[in-house]
This record gives sequence, structure tokens and C-alpha cells, in this order.
Amino acid sequence: MTTYLPKAMTAPPLLDGSVCAGRMERRYALLVNPFYPKDPNASFGKHVLTPSLAMTSFAATTPSHWRVDYWDENLLKGRPPFEPMPEVVGITVHLTFARRAFALADWYRARGSKVVLGGLHVQSRPEECAPHADSLALGDGVQLWARILLDVERGALQPRYAAQYENDYRDDPAPRRMLLPRKSFLTTTSLIATRGCHNRCGFCYLATDGLRMPYRMRAPDQIAAEFAADDQPYAVFIDNNLGSRRDYLRALCVALRPLGKIWSAAVSIDVTDDPGLIREMALAGCTGVFVGFESLTDENLTEARKKTPRTADYARRVRLLHSLGIQVNGSFVLGFDHDRKDVFARTADWVEENRLECATFHILTPYPATPLFRQMECEGRLLHRNWDLYDTAHCVFQPRHMSPRELEEGYAWIYQRLFSHASIWKRRPEDWHSVAPYLAMSYLYKRSNRFWHFLIANDLVHAVWQPLVELTRMRHLRFRERLAARGMEPGVGQVVTAGV
Repeated sequence: MTTYLPKAMTAPPLLDGSVCAGRMERRYALLVNPFYPKDPNASFGKHVLTPSLAMTSFAATTPSHWRVDYWDENLLKGRPPFEPMPEVVGITVHLTFARRAFALADWYRARGSKVVLGGLHVQSRPEECAPHADSLALGDGVQLWARILLDVERGALQPRYAAQYENDYRDDPAPRRMLLPRKSFLTTTSLIATRGCHNRCGFCYLATDGLRMPYRMRAPDQIAAEFAADDQPYAVFIDNNLGSRRDYLRALCVALRPLGKIWSAAVSIDVTDDPGLIREMALAGCTGVFVGFESLTDENLTEARKKTPRTADYARRVRLLHSLGIQVNGSFVLGFDHDRKDVFARTADWVEENRLECATFHILTPYPATPLFRQMECEGRLLHRNWDLYDTAHCVFQPRHMSPRELEEGYAWIYQRLFSHASIWKRRPEDWHSVAPYLAMSYLYKRSNRFWHFLIANDLVHAVWQPLVELTRMRHLRFRERLAARGMEPGVGQVVTAGV
């Protein structure tokens, strides 16, 4: 498969240093999601599947006498606006686009705006972020944003604000989705019902020093009401692990089932310990799960401190999900210390043998302030600290049993193989009724980056994908009727969703 990577997907919009500051509008806040380069091996479609909830959640706490706008540079509409100049600019900062976030911050500050930086990179590297900001927001921005704006009004903006994720999650307001460009996303209904995860994997950002995120849950009826209010047939739960508390997930399914809609979520594979719960998920509209398998080698998972069933039992658990109409997008990390050069072919073979509808791959990446970073630093295995390349598509450390180049080449090879015509066909559903929708989804999602670039640039993502999503929803409603009638008898019943 030939990769396609136009300049618009690799380089951020130009920031013209000669532009003078225009009129500043008081009580106007601009929230910005900076540009980040796209991986040509993966699908461009994943960037417009659904919007991030962070910014719209902050926006929901904005005082009523303030005007607030949202700008996502990844929607290919150019650089953020500056006419009029916002009084406050809030920018989220993550590792791989920290450089771009700092450039935006410096540009706005030079023209009189107050810049507030938040996000995971601010949490892990505040000393690096501080020179580019008037203020840093560490932790839960929902608790901080209104306070920051009121301090701006009083001329008393503090250099640093901090809040832990320990308030009553039910008190958080619903995201302010009216700010979103609905035409630019497959669905604007990104939902978050829980925060946290019962795992604390050493390579995960949730293990960042100082980040305390106890498992918190919102009332199931709140989530169902948000889903209904956004008037979309399909939602994506962006929870780290929606299945950490099975009693909660069961109650959430009860609340979602009457809506007659479809949804997908990230869960750990141990959710399949309870087949009855998987059935309830299917009856409530779950058409797909994102599962962090991470590795097919038990020793890798043990050393990463991931609580998971034995890898030998993964295949049976995937079959259970498939038998209840739930597709599986498997996530795998490459480059663990017990991985050798055969890991790429072994993983690809397993994905094909178990007919995973989609797979996502990541090169092991030691994020700053995580246990993995400290380990690699202590062992002298970090190659550099160029955060731009800490994107899980580049090797930034010395692997144990291969060279960095071999790891990067294996990463590219496994994407090429799993996105190939032969692999797509080999992983087709056993139920022949689902083959055509599966092929349509696979080719549109995985092999159509030219098409995705065109859709994103021309505001056509929602318009083109919506009929496929609605068709999926109607098929799933019929599937649910059959599933409810057959009870808990095992059987094949795949319904392939238009969203991955």
C-alpha cells in the first residue's frame, strides 16, 4: 500500500509574524486544539471520528458574560482566528504537538492576549511550558476555567492553578457541543461516563507523576440524556476503560438501551469475564470495542503492570464479543523488552486468525514522568528528547532485541500488511450478511486517506458518513431483536459498524 501524505497533514498552518495586533475584544476567550502531524500508516479518518471532550467541557463552565469559541487546527481550516484578538487564549498541550502549542502561545502573547496552557504535557513538564504562558492549568480544567477567567477580569491572573480529579463527577456540566463544527466529524457525540482505570500500566499516561485520577462515574441517566440531546445516531465513549466497574457498565446499558442508538467504547479484555454483561452491551447498542491487548506475550504484560487474562485466552474472548455482534479494534504495542523481530509477523497472524475488524499499532513510547520513562532514563536507553517524535510512530529508545530502525520498519510493515487487500479479505466476518458492510468500512476507513483528506478539507465528513452510520443503526436494531429472542445461546452474529 502506497502511503499518501499531503503537506496539509504534516505541516501546521503558517503563523505570520508580521501581522499586527487587531482590536482586542474583552471577555472573549478562544480555545485551541493545536495541529499535530498525521501518521501515513494509519487512517486519517480517526482524527475526525469524534471531537475531544476536554475543550467543550471547559467551555461549559465559561461565565455567561464571556464569549467563547473553539478552533481545531486539525480540521484543515487554517490557523486560529485573531480578528478580533481574544482577551484569553486557552491551548491544550500534549507531547507531540508541544512545539506547535508553544508557537501559538507566543504569537498570541506577543499581541496582548493572556495565554493559559493546560493538558497532559503541562502536568508532566510544567517548567518547560511556563515560559510560554501567562498561566498554567494543572489537572481538572473543568474546575479551573471559570476561576481563571474571573481572575483575568480582576487583573489578578495567577501563574499556576491546580485541581485534582476528586470532585463529584456528577456535578460536571454537559459539554458545550454547540461550539463544534458538526459537519467536520463523523459524530459530535463523544461521551465520557467514567474517569480513570483499574490498571496502572507503566507505559500509560495515566501513570504520569502527580496525576491522581481515581475512578469516578457519572449517573447513567445523565449520560443517556446527553446522548439523546445531541441528536446523533452514534456515540463514542472516550473513557479510558468503560468496563472498570462492571456494575456501573450494566446500569449504563440499562439507561442506553431504550434510546435505540449505537455506540462504541474502550474496554479491557477482562470485561469478557462476564458473558451476560457483553450481551447487555450488545442489546444496549454497543457495536464495537477498542481493546488494549498491548502484547501477545505474558511476560511483557506482567512487567508493564497490566492486569489482564493470559494471552492464550484472548482468542476465546474475541470470539465471545463477535458472537454477540460486537466488533473488535485491537490495540498493540510493539517494542517491549520480550519482543524480538518475529513479533510483527506473529501479531499480524494472530489478528488475521481471529478476524479482528481493525487493529491499531504503537511503538512503545516512554512518556515523560511515567515509570517507563524513568526506567529508560536510568538504563541509558533514551535516544533523545525530541518530543515531536514521541508519537508512537517513531522509536525513541533502544529496544532490547532489535535496532530502532528495525522496530520502525516492523511497525510500518505490520500496518502495510493489515491494510492490504489480502488481509482485509482474510479477516472478513464469518456471517456472510456482514461481509459487504465490513468491506465498505475497511476500504473507506483504512485505504482511503486521499478520500479522507478531501472530506476533511471540504467539510464533508459528516455528510458522507452519516448514511452509513444510520444504515448500521437500522441493521443493529434488527440484530438486537434476534439477540433478545435467542437468549444466551452462543452463535455467530456480527454487525459491522460504520464507525471504528
